[in-house]
Amino acid sequence: MKKYFPVYVRAPLIFAIIFAALEFFIDSGDRPAFIKYPEVSLFLFIVVFILIAIEIMVAAVDKVTNALMNEEQKARLAAADETDFTQSAWFIKLRGFFIKGKSIEEEGTVLMNHDYDGIHELDNVLPPWWVKLFYVTILFAAVYLVRFHIMDGDDQKAEFDTEMEEARIAVEEYRKTAKDLIDANTVTLLTDAGELAEGKKIFETNCAACHRADAGGAIGPNLTDEHWILGGGIKNVFHTITEGGRDGKGMVPWKGTLKPSEIQKVASYVISLQGSNPKDPKAPDGEVWKDETTKAPEVAANSK
Repeated sequence: MKKYFPVYVRAPLIFAIIFAALEFFIDSGDRPAFIKYPEVSLFLFIVVFILIAIEIMVAAVDKVTNALMNEEQKARLAAADETDFTQSAWFIKLRGFFIKGKSIEEEGTVLMNHDYDGIHELDNVLPPWWVKLFYVTILFAAVYLVRFHIMDGDDQKAEFDTEMEEARIAVEEYRKTAKDLIDANTVTLLTDAGELAEGKKIFETNCAACHRADAGGAIGPNLTDEHWILGGGIKNVFHTITEGGRDGKGMVPWKGTLKPSEIQKVASYVISLQGSNPKDPKAPDGEVWKDETTKAPEVAANSK
């Protein structure tokens, strides 16, 4: 090892391997990992420094040891270093796994009587790794045949359809808890006192200037009676607040200011004010709107 990879090769190689591993295993976004995580880089620098120090110490010891050996010991050590590793047992086994052909000296025993312009053909056996891999493919084909053609296993299309259905169900379940993904078609009326209190706070902050704090109406219409210009009910009111009122004379859309969950709370609060009879209410605007369970009007395109 030391003969083929001296210290000045091993040290940079270790350094490069460690930092390559750092970049591969750590997701650091658009910056290199050793910059984003300096404490990790410091630790690696220390480790690399220790490894280099050990390599230098070993090289120094080898140099001192070599200086203290006599000529006979040096010759014996040199002979040991020249030993061909291809004669070692592990290398022979490894070579036997990949190559099982005859050596050059034995090629005459597998020479076939085929001569093509002086080119001779050998009857060498197939490499063991290739034969084993071929057996594996046969086994795989047998399992595949039984699984998908005899036992009617799911093919790729069936697996795709199943995964898509599972994904659809997962998305629906997620939408149930992701409040800011609701829209005018999926919104539901809130009745929890805490959520209505939050809706009241939003109303007083953003809506009272036009509808009064008691929702009796000022510039905007009275929100406590049964009359609605563009439809009542949670879906219509949610859509109204989100998209805004009638062109030129209605309120502005609030979808850029309030989150869907906040619009749901304020819309639910507005509906909870039905029949509250504020002092000096504004005259009714629009038409009487019945509950959606008895009448299902389309979601209005504009606002009250």
